[in-house]
Amino acid sequence: MFDHITTAVALRACRSMESTLAMLSHYVAHPAISCEEEHHSDVIKLAQAIANDLCELGLDSVRLLQLDGALPLVAASYSKQPGKPTLLIYGHYDLQPVQNEAWDTPPHKLTKRGDRVYARGASDDMGGWLSHLAAIRAWLEETGELPLNIKLVIEGEEEIGSPNLERYIEAFPEAFSADFMVLTDCENPSVDIPGLTVSLRGLMEIELTCEALTADVHSGLWGNLLPDPALALVSLLARLVDEDTRLRIGRIDVSENWRKESQKIPFDEALIRKGGRLLSSVLPLPERGRSRAEWVWRQPAITILSTSLPKPGEEKNAIRHKASAILSLRIPPGCTPQALFEEISKTLTSSPPGGVQVTVKLKELSALPWIDDPKGPVYDAVDRAYLKGWGHPPLRIGVGGSIPFVAIFAKRFPHVPLILNGVMDPESGAHGPNESLHLGLFERAIRANAYLYAELASLNPTSPSGI
Repeated sequence: MFDHITTAVALRACRSMESTLAMLSHYVAHPAISCEEEHHSDVIKLAQAIANDLCELGLDSVRLLQLDGALPLVAASYSKQPGKPTLLIYGHYDLQPVQNEAWDTPPHKLTKRGDRVYARGASDDMGGWLSHLAAIRAWLEETGELPLNIKLVIEGEEEIGSPNLERYIEAFPEAFSADFMVLTDCENPSVDIPGLTVSLRGLMEIELTCEALTADVHSGLWGNLLPDPALALVSLLARLVDEDTRLRIGRIDVSENWRKESQKIPFDEALIRKGGRLLSSVLPLPERGRSRAEWVWRQPAITILSTSLPKPGEEKNAIRHKASAILSLRIPPGCTPQALFEEISKTLTSSPPGGVQVTVKLKELSALPWIDDPKGPVYDAVDRAYLKGWGHPPLRIGVGGSIPFVAIFAKRFPHVPLILNGVMDPESGAHGPNESLHLGLFERAIRANAYLYAELASLNPTSPSGI
């Protein structure tokens, strides 16, 4: 129905890439780092800049939603198509810190090198929701209207676990209600093959503490007589992982059919080496009878975020009275946070080395795991849109990362279909130095959005089910 019109819209979006990248350059120039209080003013300034641009774009009801103790959420809508369905577009504008990362280009200045542009937030997640603004602008410029109704919510706290998102949904439910939702904050298998994300791992942090003494003591006088909490800490951490350093606790069973299908996902060694910044002398972890996709999407993982062990320059010949570590745990779909925490706690507190006192505390539960079975007219529409925009329908993939909004939204609006896509690829380097956005992928994502709006507009709006 919309094919000839939408093709013209998609072409217009491609011709407007220069102005789209100029907008991206403006956004990434704000160090909107939500986890660093000294940058909260930058977060607020960027929220206002986005709101101003949404007004200029021609959207109505543009608002900065604010709650006490929370960073602002940008909301907007287009409600000029009565009888047509409503699509909610979610994104986040806050950033991960850059800290002491070894960037080759200024992290808050968009820099083009070859077929990529580099900056913190270029792909996670400025480029994600900007791909929708580019498609919206092309529709409005080409036809004067959008083919369906749209709402946008662009959050400022996603990178700190969306601690106030449920409060925002409670306070402003009208900003979130829709017939379907699209979140463009995920990865694609490659720059040429799009992905539709159907599972996410959850995320929680725990604190492990080992104590033995009331004060630090001389290591020469007391070594071999007293338990060393620092060494006990290291020993306990080793209990949690197998010989490959993978978390051995909380693993789940997947169907043999899924495992077989997951072998088709292009996770070859060259991709892992380049995308994972692997040293030439180091090998990727062995598969051990599971596909690489299964390891990164459907099994738990552990990361040591920090320890209390002394840094260089803080050495002294002493047995420290206590030692602790903050651990990040990725929770696979099918495993509950409580079950994983209890199993880890039991492993760590059972017969501790040297009889040290061990405390395991849940520090934060940032996101619940999520899994979906995308079937029906909405996902048929997604496939058609991506076939037109990318030349390839999206592969059903998982993402090993965590997005708090998804499980929160799915719980609150259980009958709303969730479309999870993205502008990242394995080389994007999100959360690390030299984060980048592939320009060809970005253009294809914008085209797919233009087609997606038309495809979704052809469906009948419903409330709980039937779309």
